[in-house]
Amino acid sequence: MATTPESPVLQHRTSPSRHDIDDQFEGPVPFESWGRYPLYGSTLVPLSWQTDYPKVLQDHNGMPTGALAVGMGRSYGDSCLLKDGNLLVATGMNRLLSFDKEQGILTAEAGLTLAQLLDFAVPHGWFLPVSPGTKYVTLGGAVANDIHGKNHHLAGTFGSHVTQFELVRSDGQRLHCSPTDNPDWFAATIGGLGLTGVLTWIQLRLKPIVSRLIDYEGIQFHGVDEFLALTEQYKHVEYTVSWVDVTSTGKNFARGIFMLGDHSKIPDPLPTSPKPKLVFPFDAPGFALNSATVSLFNTAFFHKQVKPCVRALQDYEPFFYPLDKVLHWNRMYGKSGLLQFQYAIPWANAREGTIAILNEVAKSGLASFLAVLKAFGDVPSPGMMSFPQPGITLALDFPIKPEKSFALFDRLASMTLEFGGKLYPAKDARMTAQQFQTSYPQWQQFARYKDPLLTSSFWERVTAVG
Repeated sequence: MATTPESPVLQHRTSPSRHDIDDQFEGPVPFESWGRYPLYGSTLVPLSWQTDYPKVLQDHNGMPTGALAVGMGRSYGDSCLLKDGNLLVATGMNRLLSFDKEQGILTAEAGLTLAQLLDFAVPHGWFLPVSPGTKYVTLGGAVANDIHGKNHHLAGTFGSHVTQFELVRSDGQRLHCSPTDNPDWFAATIGGLGLTGVLTWIQLRLKPIVSRLIDYEGIQFHGVDEFLALTEQYKHVEYTVSWVDVTSTGKNFARGIFMLGDHSKIPDPLPTSPKPKLVFPFDAPGFALNSATVSLFNTAFFHKQVKPCVRALQDYEPFFYPLDKVLHWNRMYGKSGLLQFQYAIPWANAREGTIAILNEVAKSGLASFLAVLKAFGDVPSPGMMSFPQPGITLALDFPIKPEKSFALFDRLASMTLEFGGKLYPAKDARMTAQQFQTSYPQWQQFARYKDPLLTSSFWERVTAVG
């Protein structure tokens, strides 16, 4: 039987996170999303104990007002922001509560980061069942956004591996949620953007490993059709993802590198990862990332792999988290920040839609060098509002240039909907109410589970009428 928070075998306080905060705050202060846009002032309220919410708001402000629980702020848009509201910073609530080392069942408070979880679990021979492109997100954030990773085609979303959690409502009600216990609340909370209540603890089923190493293969491709052929050929491999050059046209249009890997089956030491030492030291000037410099980078990155196919044993850190080795890498986009755009287009229109959108980006003259192309599988998510669906997903990033990038995002969003696709709230800072409600027609059903005290700038924007 898996251990539960009521029968803990481990109590451990991990090291502080980047959002270390004092117990008291004087008025609204800026809290940045990873995209650094928009920038809103909020009152930061720390959560340190599972019993803090909702009483902490009454103690802090004298009366309940709009609030939102947040973690590391790694969402790119405003789903982790609340203008002039209360942000309940949960990173201090980061204790490991229990661990069944035979079954790999781990229970921890919602403010624990994936990095902290890995530091504990990897030496015991366990790994995350699903991981995004950064380990600096909290368990609560992973559930709230129902994150996905390179193995979605086989493993589904993060929520597929969550066995139970506790949800606290603003009226003080505490709900134990699982696929069989309050299953409707379980479904609404997974992918529910943190709006159904505050998560206190989460139980997760981990994946066994015997080595830190990944059996890696990188294959160059030219065009969407070659990408699709590789996707079909390697659908049995656990991890697949592609980098795609969105600046090139002509014979080099949609060239990229298809990257795949499996955990090595050869036993090897399992130490914890070293702490990152590199820091992007300043906000890069606005002209640094432009079509010329990014085009040069993309050409160099494509040809860095001198052979059409390479194989190697690679540590899991550069395979899963290549950008995490440089802290504050978002500064390279300058003070104005960056916009992320990500769609999921179903298979019926995936090829046509992806080609059309890549053409639109290429002719725009705007630059994206972190362009990620992947196939989503058909493993259903338990979340009512989860983003992934069978088909193709493309994620792009652009430095903010309001006169150009906003118009491009409007066009890309409209094209996505025309091809029957949907947009990803965790990456979004521009989605309109019409676009959101078309992407998520179940939003009104979900709204019945929303906590009346909890909201976000994203939710206020995309549910606005008129």
